[in-house]
This record gives sequence, C-alpha cells and structure tokens, in this order.
Amino acid sequence: MTETPFLPLFILLTSLLASPILFALPESAARLRTGINLGVAALKVALVAWLGWKVSQGVIYDVSFTMLPGLEFKLQADPLAILFISLSAILWLITTVYSVGYLERGPHRARFFGFFSLCVAATVGIAMAGNLFTFLIFYELLTLATYPLVIHRGTAEALRAGRIYLIYTLAGGLVLLLGTLALWVLAGTTDFSPGGVLDQVVTENRLAAQMLFVVLVGAVGVKAALVPFHAWLPIAMVAPAPVSALLHAVAVVKAGAFGIMRVVYEVFGIETAQALGMTAPLAAMAAITILYGSLKAITQDDIKKRLAYSTVSQVSYITLGVALASPIAAIGALAHLIHQGLMKITMFMAAGNLAEGLGVKKVSQMDGVGRAMPGTMLAFSTAALAMIGLPPLAGFVSKWYLAQGGLDAGAGWVIALLLGSSLLNALYFLPMLHRAWFRDGKEQDGDAPAKQRIGWMLAAPPITTALMVLAVGGFANAPFSPLEWTRFVVAIEYQE
Repeated sequence: MTETPFLPLFILLTSLLASPILFALPESAARLRTGINLGVAALKVALVAWLGWKVSQGVIYDVSFTMLPGLEFKLQADPLAILFISLSAILWLITTVYSVGYLERGPHRARFFGFFSLCVAATVGIAMAGNLFTFLIFYELLTLATYPLVIHRGTAEALRAGRIYLIYTLAGGLVLLLGTLALWVLAGTTDFSPGGVLDQVVTENRLAAQMLFVVLVGAVGVKAALVPFHAWLPIAMVAPAPVSALLHAVAVVKAGAFGIMRVVYEVFGIETAQALGMTAPLAAMAAITILYGSLKAITQDDIKKRLAYSTVSQVSYITLGVALASPIAAIGALAHLIHQGLMKITMFMAAGNLAEGLGVKKVSQMDGVGRAMPGTMLAFSTAALAMIGLPPLAGFVSKWYLAQGGLDAGAGWVIALLLGSSLLNALYFLPMLHRAWFRDGKEQDGDAPAKQRIGWMLAAPPITTALMVLAVGGFANAPFSPLEWTRFVVAIEYQE
C-alpha cells in the first residue's frame, strides 16, 4: 500500500533545515549547537527506524515533482534505500558525538556543523533518490558540502587536498550528468526500477547500452575510489578525524558504492548487465582495486593514509559482490556496505584519539599506545581483526558470502582473491597491533603534542562502534540484523 510521503520528506528536511540554523549560531553558543546537533541526529535515527518498520510491512513511499519537461525530482523509500539510510543515521549520531568532543576547543565550529548537517541531507537524498536525475542533484550537493570540511583547517596542505578532491569529484559529477542525459534520451526515463529500464535499448542498440554502462559506472566509481579514480581519497586525509570518518564510513565513498548498486541493479538490471558483458570487466576492476589498495596500505607510515588505502581496497568488495551477478555475492556486497562502515569509522575515530591524546599520527610511533589508551586500542584492534576476516566478526561474514557467491557464479578465482586480500590486510594491520600491545612505549620527539586525557565524547564512540562490529558479526542471522535485511533487498533486486 502507498502512504503519503511526509515521513521520508521529514527525514530529509530534519538535517537540511538544521543546517542554516547551525550556520547562524555564534561560536560561543556551544551548548545550543550541541543540543541541536544531537537532537536532530537522534530524531533522525528514530524516524528512520519507524520508516524501516513501515517499509518492511509493505508500505510504499513515493513522491515526485516535475522540474523540467520529462525530468522529475523523485524520492522513494525502498528497502535498498532503508539499508543506506539506516547506516547513515546511526553512524551520524555517533560521529556527531565524536565531532562535538573533537572540536570543542577548535575554531569555525558553526561552519563545520552547518556543512556537516548538509552532508547528512545529501546522503539521505542519495539514498532515497527515485531516479538518476534526483540522485545527480544530491550527489553534487554532497561534493559541495564536503569540500569545506576537507579544507577545514585552512592550511596549504588542506587547500591543496580540497582542490584535488574537487577536480576528481566534480569531473565525476559532470560525467554523471552526461550519463543521465544519455539515459533519458535512450530510455525516455531516468527512473530506478528493479530489473532495469533498458531492455528495449539493449535489443535495438547494444553498443550504446555498453557505452552508457561505462559512463555511469565510471562516474560513480570516482566517489567509490575505484582504481584509477582513487587518488583523491588518501590526499583528503589531511582533514580532521571526524571528516575522515565521514568520507570513508558514511558518506562519500559509500555514495559511490551505492550508486554502482543503483546503476547495475535498477538502471540496467543484473541480467541485462551480464548479457551486455559488462559485469566481468567490473569484477576485474574491483579485484585490481582490492589488491592495489592493500599493497599501497602496507607501505604507508601515516596511520590515516594507511587506513585510506585500506578503504580503497575494502569498498571494492561491494563492487565485486555486485559484479559477480550472484544473489549470494550480492548479500555479501550489501552486508559489507554496513560492516565496512562500522569497522572503518571505528578505526578513524581511534586514530583521531591517538593523535589528540598522544600526538601519535604514524605507525612507527604506536609503540605502547595500547597501554596508554586501552579502550581506544581495544576498539581499533576489534575493527582491524574484523577487517582481516577473523570469525565471527563482521568482516568475516561479508567475506564468507562473497566467497560463496564466487563459487555460485562459477568464479573460483574469487576465493584466491579474498584469501590474498585477507593476508595483505593482516600484513598492514597486525604490525600496528603488535606495536600497540607488545612494544614498550617511547617518549615522542619534541615536536609531538604533550600527552593529554581525552573526554568521554572521544572515548565512547569508537568503543560503541566496535561493540556493533561484534554484534553484527556474532548475531548476523538474528531478525532485523543487517544481513537479514540484505536478503530482503536481494530478493527484490533479483526478482526472486
């Protein structure tokens, strides 16, 4: 049954309308700003939970407005959207707590949280976009809203990173615009629909459909950090830790991965994409990115850059699962959308704590930090072991389904890829854990900040997300778990 669209619209507007209020607040209004941030974030979580319940009961939310002849602004709250919105809402609440603690003595807080709120709105809009035209609008809004966060510190290094970020993402957005126009010309619609909208086009013009696939996947592949479009991501690590967590776990790279899902499943349809011969090259591209990201991560001494290259690798698990054209692999891909977000946000918040509390920013400085900051490092260690694939943690669940999906698709090489990737994960994470727990601490050089205790708003968030990593892995088959919801989504996308 169909209901009025007020609930998804209100979810979108909560953070969109909060943004100008946050911009307008004076820097001295710390308590009011914190109250608005946390209140809006908590309200969004509650509303998303209600929306998810209604959608699970078969309620359809659909709203559209004609903006241009033949082009509609369209929002829809389908099960795939709920998956992404849930991740965004929950992690944004946790990241907001962390950001308040991280920036409590920093400058430009009004600007930071104003754009931070705009990012929330853009991500929700991307999730609920009912067609590629609406997706494009919010995709570009996300680029513009995250740029001020990347350059927040205002240093020459930050400004350079911001320029590179804009060059990559705006170029990707321009290509996406061209692809959206091409889709409209070829299919007469830009709507997302399970099974795709290009059957007639494929029959009449196979080459045009193949070229459109390359254009659209290449465009969203920029934000998904697929090789060779990945270079902006490690450079953007000059941003504050909450922004790094935002880029890697919640918003930008996840928007790219989510876009690949929409394009493959609901613009082309998985059977059509496979018939066009496009899934195999996409799988190969994902495999190259998985190995490249891990190999680059091994060579990085800077903690955040090591984590950034890890993200390049890990997010491509999602693309791999989509490209294998197997329902089982698709479950692994969708589960990893959630699991990678939880694992990576834990690690970036922990890295921020090491930098803020101990002045530790490099792997070579991590000796003894486990004893100096045990809660933070327990959280980091849990997420790192999950990334490697230790059962029954979240990363193991994703890799297990991807491996089964590879066998189901007749792609046995996926097993070797996943084993090799896990080995590489161990090669760049285990030395960090060894330094943290099994080496004696050393006095940092004179340029390092003095040691200081961190408050609960910095300490609690990574511990919370680490517990979630344990929960979604250990209770993967529980009702309403992320894995259970992914099965629901895959049944729709594969029209089973």
